[in-house]
Amino acid sequence: MIDTTQSLGALAQATTDCLDLAVVIPTYNERENIPHLLERLPSVLRGISYEAIIVDDDSPDGTSEAVREIAMRSRNVRLIRRIGRRGLASACLEGMLSSSAPYIAVMDGDLQHDETTLPRMFDLARNASLDVVVASRNIEGASMGQLSRSRLRLSNLGLSLSRLILHTEVSDPMSGFFVVDRRFLDHVIYRTSGVGFKILVDLLASARKPVKLAEVPYTFRMRGAGESKLDLAVSLEYLYLVLDKLAGDLVPLRFVMYTLVGALGMILHLGTLALLYLDGHASFLTSQIAATFLAMTFNFLLNNLFTYRDARLRGKQLLVGILTFYVACSVGSAINLSVSEKLLGQGLPWLLSGFVGLAISSVWNYGVTSVTTWRRRNATRLQYSS
Repeated sequence: MIDTTQSLGALAQATTDCLDLAVVIPTYNERENIPHLLERLPSVLRGISYEAIIVDDDSPDGTSEAVREIAMRSRNVRLIRRIGRRGLASACLEGMLSSSAPYIAVMDGDLQHDETTLPRMFDLARNASLDVVVASRNIEGASMGQLSRSRLRLSNLGLSLSRLILHTEVSDPMSGFFVVDRRFLDHVIYRTSGVGFKILVDLLASARKPVKLAEVPYTFRMRGAGESKLDLAVSLEYLYLVLDKLAGDLVPLRFVMYTLVGALGMILHLGTLALLYLDGHASFLTSQIAATFLAMTFNFLLNNLFTYRDARLRGKQLLVGILTFYVACSVGSAINLSVSEKLLGQGLPWLLSGFVGLAISSVWNYGVTSVTTWRRRNATRLQYSS
């Protein structure tokens, strides 16, 4: 027989222990920094029931092991170690969805974000019933710190691009330091892209109603140990996110990227064919074969670098991947020739026949290589690349 009094007492105790705030910290190679941040949070968040969720993308420097040791001694610390998945935005989303807290903060683990700003952000979000509170480097009382000129220019460029997809006034959409209301997250989660490093832009651009937002100033600090992960590829990922928000509802952006790479490959193919055949270096058949394999290799490498960056192949996987890519695209070429020839025989103009054949083979190539060449379920240990 159930003791009702005891059950109600346990429920009351559980109620007093309810979480107020989850602090999600995505990490990659932050073994030297993350212990310092976790040591500071208890005093900073005194009086707030919180949990720190570290989402680590299988860092080779042992970040996960360092966090696990801390978590064994602290009930406030929880580790999510991701194998075969990577990327700051997707790590943040995974950490945010793993918590039951009504408010969720996101911050970096490299000590550049001032953790003493967290209580003010949390209180403002809760007391003013806001959807998002952003720690800004661009309002009065804030500072970019000692950020280099190149980083400043890059940040300003990102700010300009964000205006193409955001319908919310915010001075620092590039900030990775913010607090969101759980209800707002539930509203936007199915429309997020989960790509790139700018999760705040992703969340705000996914909203279908006005966002109740406020900003608080803070000074951007120098990173602790380690090196910045910002490079050209990260910048291209941000452009990928912007394009996804502009066109993703109409056509999958990955397919658009795949098609653009294919168009570049076609130009390379025709240029190689002209160079070898028209200049008399080889027969037409030899020139065609050489141009085809050069274009296929080019397409594979570019798709592996950009289109499928989240499932990028390396080492032995690269060799297997390019072989499956050759096979899939060879079948696609055969489909192209067969369809276009039949349509031409039925009286369709040659240009339209060629376009339809090319379109069908492109869809074939995209679909088949997505599930064979870049099949993420078979990825072993994907190393993070920033």
